[in-house]
Amino acid sequence: MTAIEHKELKGITIKNLVVTIISTASIVASVMTTYFGLRSDIQEIKSSQSTESKINNIRIKVLEDQVNLLQKEVDEIKLLPKNENGPAAGNSSAKTIGAGLLSAAGP
Repeated sequence: MTAIEHKELKGITIKNLVVTIISTASIVASVMTTYFGLRSDIQEIKSSQSTESKINNIRIKVLEDQVNLLQKEVDEIKLLPKNENGPAAGNSSAKTIGAGLLSAAGP
């Protein structure tokens, strides 16, 4: 008797059929592994971008608040009456505060 691997069914041997099934299973396993790996990487990137976006929004909000505060101070300085020596006498504290805010907003 011949071994089962050598029997043929219209030109297709059982050996060829087994090799095809094993190869297909190997390819499917490889594709699935790659798919799940990429999906995991995409989730990590999405999470990272979300966190970065939240941080940037907070930074923008802080900067907008600082700009608004500085704009109010500038408007107050413009409205103060001037004496013969230049800006109003009580203005030195506004300059100090403005300088402090500008240095805090710097890089």
